[in-house]
Formats: sequence, structure tokens, C-alpha cells
Amino acid sequence: MNVLAALPHPVFAGFTGAFEFIFSKQESSVTGGKKVGGIEQVLELAWTQTYVSLLALALAFVIAVPVGLYFGHRGTGELLAVGIGNAGRAVPELALIAFIAAIIGVGIPVLTIALAVLGIPPILTNTFVGVRQADRSAVTAARGVGMTEFEILRKVELPMAVPGIMTGVRGSTVNIVATATIAPLVGVVTLGDFILGENVYGTNGVLAGAICTAILALLFEFALAGLQRRLTSKGLRLQAQ
Repeated sequence: MNVLAALPHPVFAGFTGAFEFIFSKQESSVTGGKKVGGIEQVLELAWTQTYVSLLALALAFVIAVPVGLYFGHRGTGELLAVGIGNAGRAVPELALIAFIAAIIGVGIPVLTIALAVLGIPPILTNTFVGVRQADRSAVTAARGVGMTEFEILRKVELPMAVPGIMTGVRGSTVNIVATATIAPLVGVVTLGDFILGENVYGTNGVLAGAICTAILALLFEFALAGLQRRLTSKGLRLQAQ
């Protein structure tokens, strides 16, 4: 028995239709009798969204982390790091994607760059803050025993900054995965196609796309939380408890 279908509230009835859309193909009046939805299409679009999200996250990471580590170690650029973080939250996603598309066209490269731009601020800011919050006595002791500045950064500050860096990566990932739903606007078909194509997929498709995107974001979050735990030293984990 379908538990959701047995509940009288119309909200639950909507969820029932959405889950039916996810797991079985539905008739669409605007596709000439061709069925839409179903687990095969959902997985295909989810994979595309995962792929472009990983590309964007990787690009944001390789740009933001080195910059954050450099300025954090030097103790300069605080206004820059904080300013980029605040500016990133204010950038309208649609306007950014439209601007980049107007310059270099449409497709996965455009989407990757736009999503990476949105993902850089949280990683950069949290990397900078994580390094600056490293135990200064440990840093001083490292200098006292003759470590080079690069060794101090790599062996002392970076391990201590891992929780902060991963917090930024996790926040950036949520932004990227959620924003990737507007990818169909630049010719990349993700789960956002369900959300933006109500005339084709109906309200069940819209809700199904939202549900699948939320699940995808949660999967990323759980995976990164596990990675953060593995990368964080045992001493820091015990200190946080």
C-alpha cells in the first residue's frame, strides 16, 4: 500500500505523483505521445548535473584554496577574502550565466565557469579564515625549529585549517548543485529540465526535479562530511568534542 497515497492532505498527493514520475514514465500531451520521466531519464539527468557540479567544484577548489592559503599564511588580504565572499553571495546566478554565455557561447564550459565563480567565494573565505585561526604558538614553534615558510604552511597551518576549508567546500557544493538546475538555459540538460519544463513534464515533473536535486545535494553533503572527518587529524577531532 502506498502510504503517501493513503494520506488525505493534497500536499502528500503531490509527492505521490512526483515519486511516480521518478520511477515510471508518464504520458505527456506536448511530446506527441512520447512518455517522459522514469528512473532512466532521472538518472541520466542526475549524472549530467553531478558531472558539471564536480567540474565546477574542482575548478573553484584549485583557484580558491591556493589563494586562500597564500594570503592566510601571509596574514594579508583579509579585506579581499571577505569582500569576495560577500560579493559572491550577491551575484545573481542568471545574470552571471547570461553574461558568460554572451561572451563565450553555451554548453558545459560556460556552465562550469559560471558555477565555479559562484563556488569560489565560500572556499576562499573559509580557507583564509582557517589558516589565520591556526594555533599561533604552533606556528611560532615551527619557525623556532627552522622550518621554512612553505613547510610551516604545509605541515602546521594546512592540517589545522582542514575543518575550515571543508566547511567552505561543503557550502560551495550546495550552491553549485542547486544552481546547476538552471543549466538548461545554456544548453546543458540537468534535473533542472524537469523544473523549468512544466509545460512538458507537468507539476509532478517539477516536484520530482526538486526532490532529486535535494537528494543529490544531500549525497554530496554526506560524502564531503565523511571526507572532512577522514582529513581532519584525530587531535583536532578530539578537541572539537
